[in-house]
Amino acid sequence: MKKNEKIIKQLIKLLGQEKVYSSLEDCLCYSYDGTFRTGVPSVVVRPSSTQEVASVMKLASQENIPVVPRGAGTGLSGGAVPVEGSVVIDLTSMNRILKVDPANMLAVVEPGVVTAHLHKTVEEMGLFYPPDPSSANVSTIGGNIAECAGGPRGLKYGVTRDYVLGLEVVLASGEVINCGGETIKNVSGYDLCRLFVGSEGTLGIVTRALLRLIPKPEARRTIRADFKTIEEAAETITAILSAGVIPAALEIMDDVTIRCVENYLRVGLPLDVEAILLIEVDGPALSLPEQVKTIAALCQQYGAARVRVAETKEEETELWRARKSVSPAVVQVKPTKISEDATVPRKNVPALIKAIKEIARRYNLDIVIFGHAGDGNLHPNILVDKSNPEEMERAERAIAEIFQAALSLGGTLSGEHGIGLLKAPFLEMEYGQSGVALMRRIKEALDPQGILNPGKIFGGSRN
Repeated sequence: MKKNEKIIKQLIKLLGQEKVYSSLEDCLCYSYDGTFRTGVPSVVVRPSSTQEVASVMKLASQENIPVVPRGAGTGLSGGAVPVEGSVVIDLTSMNRILKVDPANMLAVVEPGVVTAHLHKTVEEMGLFYPPDPSSANVSTIGGNIAECAGGPRGLKYGVTRDYVLGLEVVLASGEVINCGGETIKNVSGYDLCRLFVGSEGTLGIVTRALLRLIPKPEARRTIRADFKTIEEAAETITAILSAGVIPAALEIMDDVTIRCVENYLRVGLPLDVEAILLIEVDGPALSLPEQVKTIAALCQQYGAARVRVAETKEEETELWRARKSVSPAVVQVKPTKISEDATVPRKNVPALIKAIKEIARRYNLDIVIFGHAGDGNLHPNILVDKSNPEEMERAERAIAEIFQAALSLGGTLSGEHGIGLLKAPFLEMEYGQSGVALMRRIKEALDPQGILNPGKIFGGSRN
C-alpha cells in the first residue's frame, strides 16, 4: 500500500487530525464494497462540509492524486472500491436532513443521510420518498444518487433520478456548482442533474441534494402467488399490467432461490413450484380491495397453484421476509456472491430466465434468479468461491454470456447497480465504440486529470 506522507500531512492541516485516517487498519476498512473486489487506499478523510470536500479536491487536483468518494459501501458493481494510492472521501459524516418542505413537497439533504432515515422522517409528515434499494437501512442518499439506485418500487414510482430536483456538486478541480433547484419544472440549459446522477462519482462529488417528495400512499396490500412454471408467472406479469393495475412492486423468485431461502428460514415456502410472484399494491384504501381482487383473479387465471393475500401487517411482513432474506440465504451455498442486474423489456423476462438457466447448466454454476420482474430488472446471482480460480474463470465467462443474452433481448447491462469495475469491460457491447468514446469525452471535460474514481465505468487505472 502506497503512503504519501506529504499528502497526509497536508490533509491533516486542512481538516484536522480527527478527520484523517491513514493506519493500515483504517484503510483496510475502506478497501471493499458489496462485491468481491478490493483495493486499499493510502488515506481516508471524513469531511463534514462542502468546503472541506472542496479543499480536499483542490489538493488532489494540485498533486494529481486519485480520489474515491464513498457512502456506506453497499454497492454491487465495485463503484466504491479504491485504487492503490488513492484518497477515499467518506461522506457519511455529512448526514443531516437540512430541510423538509411539506408545502413544496421536497427535502434538502446531505449525501450521508441513510435512505431509511429519510423514508421514516418524511413518512411521519405524511410524505413519501419512493426509491427503496434493498440496502436502504444502511445505504446513503449520496451513494443512491451516484449509482441511480432503484428497488422494488421502481415499477410504479421510478428510480432515484426521477426524484432529484437539484444538486450541489464539487468538481475535480475543487470548484462547487449548483444545478437544478426547488422548482418542479426547470429546462434552463443542459440537464446537469441528470448528468451527475448515475455517474458513479466519476464526474463530481454530490454534497447536497434537493429531492422531490410525493404524498404518502394511504394503504398497501401484499399478495403472493406460486406458479408451477416460470412461463405462467411471466404471462401473469403481462396480464396484470395490461389490466391497468400498476403494482408498487412486482417481484419474482425462481425455484433455486426459493430452495435457498427455505433452507435458510424454514418458513414453509413451496418447493414444488418454479416461481413465486410477490406483488404489492398501494394507494387510497378504498381502491385496494378491487386491485387485490383483480390481481388474485389474474394469477389464478394464468395458472397459479396458490394465491395468498396478507390480511394483517404481520402477514405482510411475513410474506416480504422471504424476499428480503435472499442475500443472506444464498451465501450459505457458496462464500462469494456475484450479484448482477441485467434488465430486459418485461415481455422478455422468461427468455432471459431461460437463457440464464442454460448458462448455469453449461458452466456448471449455481445461479439464483430473483428481482424486479415487473420492470424487467432481474438479479442473477452467481454463487462461487473466489479462492477457486477455475470456478471464478467459469463465472466470468458465464457473466459475459448473461450480458450478451440481455443485450440480444433488447436489454441493458444494468438496471440499478451501475457499471463500476465489474461491468466496465462490457460497456462497449451495449454502446459501441462511438458511444463509449462520447462518454469518455464528457469525463475528460469535467475531470481532465482522471482523478475522480478512476477505473470505474470505463476500466483502466485512469479514465
